[in-house]
Amino acid sequence: MSWDVLVVGGGSAGCTLAGRLSEDPGRRVLLLEAGSAVSDPAAFPAEVRDVSSLAACDPDGPHTWDVGVELTAGRRTRVGRGRLLGGSSAVNGANHLRATRADLDSWSGWSFDATLPYYVRGERDLDMTGPLHGDAGPVPVVRPAGELRAAVTERFLAAAARTGVPPEIDKNGDRAPGAGLVPANVRRGVRVNAAMAYVLPHLDRPNLTVRGDVTVARVLLDGDRAVGVEGADGERIEAGEVVLSAGSVCTPQLLAHSGIGPPDALRAAGLPVRHERPGVGRGYSDHPSVYLAFPSPDPEGIHPEAPGAQAAVHLDAGADPAGDLEILLFARPFAPGGPCHLMCALQAPESRGAMTFSADPRTPPRLEHRYLASGHDRARMRQVVRRAGELLAAGGLALGPTRTPGGTALDDRDLDAWITAHLGTSAHLCGSARIGPADDPLAVVDPELRVHGLRGLRVVDTSVLPTVPRRGPAATALMLGERAADLLAGRTLAEVARPS
Repeated sequence: MSWDVLVVGGGSAGCTLAGRLSEDPGRRVLLLEAGSAVSDPAAFPAEVRDVSSLAACDPDGPHTWDVGVELTAGRRTRVGRGRLLGGSSAVNGANHLRATRADLDSWSGWSFDATLPYYVRGERDLDMTGPLHGDAGPVPVVRPAGELRAAVTERFLAAAARTGVPPEIDKNGDRAPGAGLVPANVRRGVRVNAAMAYVLPHLDRPNLTVRGDVTVARVLLDGDRAVGVEGADGERIEAGEVVLSAGSVCTPQLLAHSGIGPPDALRAAGLPVRHERPGVGRGYSDHPSVYLAFPSPDPEGIHPEAPGAQAAVHLDAGADPAGDLEILLFARPFAPGGPCHLMCALQAPESRGAMTFSADPRTPPRLEHRYLASGHDRARMRQVVRRAGELLAAGGLALGPTRTPGGTALDDRDLDAWITAHLGTSAHLCGSARIGPADDPLAVVDPELRVHGLRGLRVVDTSVLPTVPRRGPAATALMLGERAADLLAGRTLAEVARPS
């Protein structure tokens, strides 16, 4: 049969979009997921449900795509990205942090005011009230409180206050950056992923169909119009509109294998050129990060239902008023008996990455993040690591890596070497098919998420975000699905914001 809307990818944005679109009984919606699809929240494996564990995001595990990344010259790592219904929202840390006003206002055709109703519509914040927060959405949002808050969290926040970091009581409150608790999409210790929130409660809708274990190879084009997709097994599925929500790695890969992308890169990979979009897979950004380990001061451990990431410090240090440096406390050791960690990340990097595609659709693109290529990025990474070391010392937690065992401060050269040797990624890749006006040579989609120059084809996932947000993109991926549902339905912002 032919579908009104075909959504490729059952991750954060795809599940949100499919669930919202299917609220209209006259619209037939098909959601395709390359990984497994369950029909009951209880059927998710224990490691997927358990918010106290990050085991599900292991790149060697059964729930992820294993993606190799070159962080900088000579420094490689592997990243696990969700490969199951719910996508990365089913395996991540469940941090529910919004993009900042500075992020949203800088994206072509978007803004803080235009996106706020969609953040609000999707959430049910159990701690915060007022016009900036939702109370009836499908995604529960909580902050660690009472017995769920670890003792190390209190020490971390107290150390932040002692070192002059202002409090930030509401990390989603559009306030100046500071120190505060991290909101999480959690219900009684369960990581509430996008499938649990938006799809599984509505599988009884006759106009919503979900299929798992379906690998899409390419988009089918008839001239300048998308008419459906072709699966890796040769199956052809027709639709009035095709939406790619396969994530920031797989979506540009699908575009490339459909002949949509930079002509030189497509020809080099042995792929046909059907529609020239130079920005596919180019100019993306991500958050470079390093981890500082310190002995856990909680010998009894923390509550089994508590999320591991409990508090964060965001710093402007006079360079970026929105806060481009993040120090995130992981209060729970990654392994039993192991240390706790502070993650130090650069949230507004200058570095931009690029993908190299393969002719084999089963081979992921080669990712070159090109981290810390600029002197500005290196200086800011040194700054955030040094500030994290100050927090550890102020909290009596550890000396940190910014000084030698004898207490001598590391100079810039030695600290740069330490950072490079320990460099990692937050796995927040954005901008591989970015929003922008038609005259932007690297823009892939317009502000309504339609692929420039084509009809019937949109992209709805974090690949469209022009820059990686200054906070993790998980909540913003849900917002994208919420807003895209109204864009496809032709609803205006005024209609969304109008009280029901």
